[in-house]
Amino acid sequence: MPDTLFANLMNDTNSSNGQMPDVQNYKDSRQLDITRVGIKSIKSPIIVRDKSQAQHSVADFAMSVFLPQDLKGTHMSRFTQLVNDYRSSEITATNITAMHTEMLTRLESKIGTITMQFPYFIDKKAPVTGQSGMLDYNITLVANTNNAGKTEIRVTTDVPVTTLCPCSKEISKYGAHSQRSVISINALVKDPQSFYWEDLITSAEEQASAQLYSQLKRADEKFVTEHAYENPRFVEDLIREVATVLNRNSAIESYELEVENFESIHNHSAWAQILS
Repeated sequence: MPDTLFANLMNDTNSSNGQMPDVQNYKDSRQLDITRVGIKSIKSPIIVRDKSQAQHSVADFAMSVFLPQDLKGTHMSRFTQLVNDYRSSEITATNITAMHTEMLTRLESKIGTITMQFPYFIDKKAPVTGQSGMLDYNITLVANTNNAGKTEIRVTTDVPVTTLCPCSKEISKYGAHSQRSVISINALVKDPQSFYWEDLITSAEEQASAQLYSQLKRADEKFVTEHAYENPRFVEDLIREVATVLNRNSAIESYELEVENFESIHNHSAWAQILS
């Protein structure tokens, strides 16, 4: 690069106080607040901990803050730096509050949201042989500023199970039709210290006709088939059973619960919802 061009670039870069211009902090005259502004779809390795030992996963982050009308823009690089700084820290339903607070401090805002989605693995043993195998569950962890200006935590998970139709069992001579079902729980956490998303998963699985496993031998398959037959569930039955268990969980403030049965003999799904 010619010396004169390099000198001109250096003169443009350095202001009178020796710093580069901070365009984001320029004033804006359009008088419009921005409810949320930030970044989406940033993936990062993470370490998460729940009831089991800490495990490595990969999270998809979305992070945003409120931007007042007098500022031109927010500091996008501060979001990515925060994600990088927490890459080696264990993330739980408790300490994501600290990450949320630090985001608001760095972005100089009082309102904001962190959303992270990641697969979480649980080692499940087959019911008869005890064969061990990993099952993955989708977890969404959200830290958000509520109307009172406090950080609230929400945890969402989707739990696949088996359901067997009570009507089919009642009217058929040779068996009953069953299907894969998904139980979706969106829980507002009341007490992060005693909350575990593994409890949400267990609450869902134990109310189904049968649970899913990654490893099944013939003895296990016999058990699962017969267990489902002895525990038929309409979609209405399943959602009521899960809600009953969630209502007893003192670590949960409220929840949104959905169950969808992907019917095996119909060209439609059966669906139910409870909002607590």
